[in-house]
Amino acid sequence: MTQIIPSAGILLIADPFLKDPNFKRTVVFLCEHQSEGSFGFVLNRKYEYTLDQLMASAEGMPLTVFYGGPVQMDTIHFLHRYPALIPGGFEVVDGIYWGGDFEKAVDLLKTGQISPTGIRFFIGYSGWSEGQLEGELNEKSWITSNGSSRLIFHRNMDAIWKEALNELGGEYRQLVNYPTDPQLN
Repeated sequence: MTQIIPSAGILLIADPFLKDPNFKRTVVFLCEHQSEGSFGFVLNRKYEYTLDQLMASAEGMPLTVFYGGPVQMDTIHFLHRYPALIPGGFEVVDGIYWGGDFEKAVDLLKTGQISPTGIRFFIGYSGWSEGQLEGELNEKSWITSNGSSRLIFHRNMDAIWKEALNELGGEYRQLVNYPTDPQLN
């Protein structure tokens, strides 16, 4: 099947045999892709600490934080579906926003004005320098697909990789059953 050209809003689905421990069986939501480079967030890898353990302002909010990627692990980012309530966000693709006023987002969560199911927090991010992502795509490390709100805010992170492949249909549905290490077969 033909790969979708990388751009903001695209999912990068790890090939079943991708060995890089940062990206093994992951799905990355690409937020930006330009000639200088690309960045996005791993959607299906939980971080070891919750939001309230990482940020004093989120006290009493043990929300899941996801491992966004290996770059700048001292930063917290978020994706959300609340542009009218969280100012300053950037629309990545229809109805999915990156960033904005972090403290406002936390306050809205504390007061119940927004639901945790419509926002995802990430520590670090995934980044590629100029030409790097294209090289990985040529090596068939990634399978591309259009991002969807359903997958980005999926409640079961363990199902995201398989569902992203299943949505592509055809030969991709078979990939979900491939062993992590084909030598073990």
